[in-house]
Amino acid sequence: MNMELLLPLIGIPIVVLGFAFKVNPLMVVTTAGLVTGLAVGMDLPTLLETFGEKFMNSRQLASSLLILPVIGLLELNGLKEHAQAWISRIKVASTGRILMLYFVVREISAALGLLSLGGHAQTVRPLLVPMAQGAAVNVHGELPQALQDRIAAHAAACDNIALFFGEDIFIAFGAVLLMSAFLKENGITNVEPLAIGLWAIPTAFCALMIHLFRLARLDARIAMDVAAFRAVGDGARL
Repeated sequence: MNMELLLPLIGIPIVVLGFAFKVNPLMVVTTAGLVTGLAVGMDLPTLLETFGEKFMNSRQLASSLLILPVIGLLELNGLKEHAQAWISRIKVASTGRILMLYFVVREISAALGLLSLGGHAQTVRPLLVPMAQGAAVNVHGELPQALQDRIAAHAAACDNIALFFGEDIFIAFGAVLLMSAFLKENGITNVEPLAIGLWAIPTAFCALMIHLFRLARLDARIAMDVAAFRAVGDGARL
């Protein structure tokens, strides 16, 4: 086997090991990119130029530079508190129901190509997490920190999973076009982006049903965790 053909893959074990040892993700990805570039013969100035060009062309740059400061100002002026207060006035709202609604909306919007409608920076952290936690507080009162973190993790998972499976239905999504182009380059010419999008619908539907089932059980799990937390607290006071 020609080892030169494997050199472009050297970044994969770096990423795997970095994530396994919980190293800063940005440092891991940057290191993997630098090592891969040097391994395939790129000189350092060209490699740094490529990094800068890709960074400047990234659509996420606008999100980082514009959205995050705005969200920071809103949080400074009580966005989280207002979201929790608003959701507390809706008696039928629960953590599971809020996350289920967000999951459905996020997956459908992603399937229609509205990928920026949600997101961790602009929606999950400043709005969805406070609303989900506020609904639990409204029912159970004070929540232990571990439970608050679990609710936040469920909110983040809703965004990730709904976006991951929903965006593959959108035929103009980059990954769909890449798959179609790759297949055509290798002699498979009868697979169009529309066919890939249609075949992604059953997978997205299964992901929707499975995750909604998990979220439907979340409220009961929260109640159990709160009861266990209070039982431990009462035992400690005794």
